Amino acid sequence: MQWQDIVIAICSWAGTIALLPSIFGTDKPALSSCIFTTVIVTTFGVCYFTLGLFSAAASAWVLAGAWLVLAVQQWHRRG
Repeated sequence: MQWQDIVIAICSWAGTIALLPSIFGTDKPALSSCIFTTVIVTTFGVCYFTLGLFSAAASAWVLAGAWLVLAVQQWHRRG
């Protein structure tokens, strides 16, 4: 395991934890921001995976999942 894998994974986990108040609270980011960020972070995860940074990839996909949850929540609020 490379040190970069650990650092990126820690940062992604921190990002996921930082989103928890938005997931469980009433304030949500804009739907377009949630969708765009989900796509970007998922792409990062694929790149990390192809570089052999498996912890970073997994944590990026968890972060993308958190953004997807926010997107779904915002979608339901709009409808």
